[in-house]
Amino acid sequence: MTEAESLALLEDNALGLDYLRRILLAPVYDVAVETDLTPLNKLSARLNNQIYLKREDQQPVHSFKLRGAYNKLASLTEEQCIHGVVAASAGNHAQGLALAASKLGIKATIFMPITTPDIKVDNVRRFGGEVRLFGKSFNEAQAASVKCAAEEKKTLIHPFDDAEVIAGQGTVAKELLQQLPNAEVVFIPVGGGGLLAGMAVYLKQLCPSIKVIGVEAEDSACLKAAMEAGTPVDLGQVGLFADGVAVKRIGEHTFDLIKRYCDEVITVSTDEICAAIKDIFEHTRVIAEPAGALSLAGVSKYCQLNAAAGKGGNENLVAILSGANMNFHTLRYVSERCELGEKKEAVLSVTIPEVKGSFRRFCHDLGGRAITEFNYRYVGNEQANIFVGVRLSGDEERSELITMLNDQGYQVNDFTDNELAKLHVRYMIGGKTPITAPERIFRFEFPEYPGALDKFLDTLGELWNISLFHYRNHGAAFGQVLAGFAVKDEQESEFFAHLDALGYQWHEETDNPAYQAFLGS
Repeated sequence: MTEAESLALLEDNALGLDYLRRILLAPVYDVAVETDLTPLNKLSARLNNQIYLKREDQQPVHSFKLRGAYNKLASLTEEQCIHGVVAASAGNHAQGLALAASKLGIKATIFMPITTPDIKVDNVRRFGGEVRLFGKSFNEAQAASVKCAAEEKKTLIHPFDDAEVIAGQGTVAKELLQQLPNAEVVFIPVGGGGLLAGMAVYLKQLCPSIKVIGVEAEDSACLKAAMEAGTPVDLGQVGLFADGVAVKRIGEHTFDLIKRYCDEVITVSTDEICAAIKDIFEHTRVIAEPAGALSLAGVSKYCQLNAAAGKGGNENLVAILSGANMNFHTLRYVSERCELGEKKEAVLSVTIPEVKGSFRRFCHDLGGRAITEFNYRYVGNEQANIFVGVRLSGDEERSELITMLNDQGYQVNDFTDNELAKLHVRYMIGGKTPITAPERIFRFEFPEYPGALDKFLDTLGELWNISLFHYRNHGAAFGQVLAGFAVKDEQESEFFAHLDALGYQWHEETDNPAYQAFLGS
């Protein structure tokens, strides 16, 4: 071993021991509770492993965030406590900080975007925090909190990238090893990385053989991006569904620990998260928030990948249910998508003859499989294009079904993984457009607040004819719009300049096969 390698090893050991000391001495139980480790017996039998759920939904604020917030506040000086603390948050950090500050007699000011659902605002106030609604996004609220800290001499409490916050979150691992000393693989959700960093450093100090896996949402994978780049990097945009982990950049301190102590990172889709929410409900009757169910989605994916490769089985696997502050209206979306995440439904476009009895024959050709959804509109005299959902027993059956239908002469497009089809097109089956100008199709995401849709339409303006419009909101902080525009070739550069000036996230879907099949000209 070279001298440089020896110094690096000593540095790693010193860092690990320092965090181990911080975690062991963290006074979080002044306000937090030791949460249960619940065995998921039905899921264990299904996935051929022993699966446990660490229940951070049982905390007074229904998430783990209370641990880190309290540990940080308990470390403040008397002068800092007198001036108070400030933070920006639209969710669990706000509630954890408010309760922790109330317990310690410290004034907490929380900046929250005006898009924050009332239930979260009310909870922060109920826990004793002063709420200041500012801006339409987290970034605007965060900038306001930084300004407030400077002007009012308040201490800014970061939600994840702070040593004392990280140590507080690490107490989850301390409980876990006491409850299940023979845990073999632990799955931990990742947003900014505070929970993963704190738990990983503790687990690896005491049980180096434990495998630690971080789990991210596919559309918010800032840790995966940092791992690939070797340093924290900014994502261009993040997904909206799992808002508790919708972070564009992993923390500097958290990444330094994660790269040393985390073994692997898994990403999961929105549909897989919905399936995990359903699994948690069926086992515990608890409704996890999307970020809270993230790690169990990772467990399911891990087991399925290992089974397909002929590996694994009979391991003790632990998932962290990190929070259960679910917006009730989001349940509609979860219910629609969970069976897709379980691979128990296929969404297909199927062309059948436009003659009497065709649909009956198609149902017969499905071989007794149940139809979960059927959308159709008359378009022409020769062929009918139907949007159909079919219940399955698993993902392998989807391939078998498509092959069988193709063999029987049907034209089939598989839209099971097509987000445009699942989010918009299934509600819009109505025929092709008769417009002659070229139609361009876009998906937009915009902050959801009273009057937001009117503001969005005003921002779009009247320069181009809107040929298609579909709006969906699932009780989230952002609305989803699908819009079509009649754009002539000579207008294209001006049109895209206008889109960029809108300030909303957008994705072009003109070439999406779901649009072409059901709505295109």
